[in-house]
Amino acid sequence: MPSLNFLRIEGSPFDAGVALGRFGAAVVHERLLASAAWTHLMQWRGSARLAAMAALVRQRFPRIQQELEGLAHGLGLPFEDTLIWNCRGDLWAMSPDGCTTVQLPDSMVPRISHNEDGDPIFAGHCAIAEVAVAGSPRFASFVYPGSLPGHTIAVTDVGLAVTVNNLRLQHVEDGVPRMVLARALLDASNLEQAAGLLQETPKAGGFHLTLAQRGRPEILSVEFGAGACSVQRVEAPSLHSNHAIHPGMRDLPQIITGSSGHRQQRGDALLADAQRKHREVQPLVVLGDRANAKFPIHRDDPTDGDEENTLATADIRVGQSRIDWQVYEHPLGPVRFQMTDGHQSPTSQPTSEDA
Repeated sequence: MPSLNFLRIEGSPFDAGVALGRFGAAVVHERLLASAAWTHLMQWRGSARLAAMAALVRQRFPRIQQELEGLAHGLGLPFEDTLIWNCRGDLWAMSPDGCTTVQLPDSMVPRISHNEDGDPIFAGHCAIAEVAVAGSPRFASFVYPGSLPGHTIAVTDVGLAVTVNNLRLQHVEDGVPRMVLARALLDASNLEQAAGLLQETPKAGGFHLTLAQRGRPEILSVEFGAGACSVQRVEAPSLHSNHAIHPGMRDLPQIITGSSGHRQQRGDALLADAQRKHREVQPLVVLGDRANAKFPIHRDDPTDGDEENTLATADIRVGQSRIDWQVYEHPLGPVRFQMTDGHQSPTSQPTSEDA
């Protein structure tokens, strides 16, 4: 059965990138470079769009530029190829990135539960990483081989919780790559700074993010893409899959796959049923649902139509003084890692790899 790894990474932005690259190098060379996704994306080598995005990263986020340079070094790949992979959703609407998020607002302890759905070639090769980059807040994040942290699940020591869902928006501009923007969010000190960064930065591709902050009651649902950003406060139990649903965003040109559409419909129905019956929502049960055999919420079919499987689940409780969260390999299975803020809890004793 696939098993999540655990990493501790620290140092300069470049050094952190090198460590993350070395962690993922073997599976990237053995599997990713032979994949159809990699082959498709490499057609953007030398393109004007890639050059425009690269220039914006250098200008606006030089420290993340250094992380990317270190990542390429650790992977043993050309910088341009590494950048393309980290711009995959900006260059290609059907890149293999998925996810489902359940949002449960509460005046005392808001809760965010999230299925991390990604390319099955990475099953057993991903990790929860505690990352301490010099000059930035410490954070813990689910990480994929070959990718920057931040575009998945992350909690920072300054008290931000972030989960990220792919949006397959079809209008893309020469903006900051969405994965770079998601990484930059982990340096934000509060919700206002995070939301402002998303609203003010020129954007290429699109993401949906769920944001919350320690000591505050609100959950924010944010959809963004080229030239657009919608920030909404979540007022009732909600679910989000992989297409834009906010008014003002849902009519943008986008691809709604069968999986994303059915996961959204099934999740909405489960939440409505709980409300109708005055029952407490059980988010991990929702995320483990497989009632629709073809398009389940929990995904483990190697022939999945979007080429995505659920690789981990996080259940995040945003308290007044700390964020307690658990990571599962299956939403209905045992806890794999117990976390508090951006750290592994002393009650969790996984095998660790210090980078």
